[in-house]
Amino acid sequence: MDIQLLRTFIEVSKTRHFGRAADNLYLTQSAVSFRIRQLETQLNTSLFIRQRNNVRLTDAGERLLPYAETMLQTWQRAQQDVSAMHHASAQLTLAASPMLWELDGVSAWVNRVCAAHGDWLIRTESTPAQLLARHLIEKRIDVGLTSELPKLEGLQSHHLGDYQLQLVSHLPGLTLDTSETLPLIYLDWGTRFSLEQSQIASLQRSPVLHTQSCQLALNYLLVHGGVAFLPSLAVHPYLDNGQLHLIDHGHMLTHPLYLTWLTNRDKSNLINELVSSSGQL
Repeated sequence: MDIQLLRTFIEVSKTRHFGRAADNLYLTQSAVSFRIRQLETQLNTSLFIRQRNNVRLTDAGERLLPYAETMLQTWQRAQQDVSAMHHASAQLTLAASPMLWELDGVSAWVNRVCAAHGDWLIRTESTPAQLLARHLIEKRIDVGLTSELPKLEGLQSHHLGDYQLQLVSHLPGLTLDTSETLPLIYLDWGTRFSLEQSQIASLQRSPVLHTQSCQLALNYLLVHGGVAFLPSLAVHPYLDNGQLHLIDHGHMLTHPLYLTWLTNRDKSNLINELVSSSGQL
């Protein structure tokens, strides 16, 4: 299938107007209409309901749209990857859950990796923790960053460092018992964290916010108040200026961070070089 047909289809679906889509694509309106007719002929179905000043997707068009967006993104990535190989001596794709990428220590580590290997192309991706092993096996990614190693044979790992989670609140002088009535913000750090928090009786209540974003949890706590386990590096500035306070003088959980990859990966030499040169968090 011609990728330009999909690009045109996506643009018309966004603008809901053939003329505006033509302007955005630097085409004539007749060329846009022709491309859409070509796509409809290939799929043997109508993709748009065409009414004056009211262009909208048919049911078939609605079903096609997510596939078209995925195919276009895949094609664009393929172009970037192929082109990049002309300019980079090596290429590695690192993946982690969105929450781990937000950790200050991880950001600094990535910066060191990029500085140490300026001739490499380093790609970082956000991947749900439960899909990390699958993406490694399917070779969508080269290295995973995780706090819980997948239970899978054929994986090699390297302990990159640890991060601390501190229980904090907007009110000073609280203990676990006196914080029981405050709203709970639950930052989902994974299975291990869930088990650890389940052992703290005073935190066994429904959260007002359940999220996988450190920044979202922190902002909610600062604006609305409550209690939450947050990364120590993220809360230090707010502890210093008095906006946040430790509960029980610093109830803390320590979690490890690992790099993990397939032992028989064809990029094992590159990964070993990455591990030996990038240091700890």
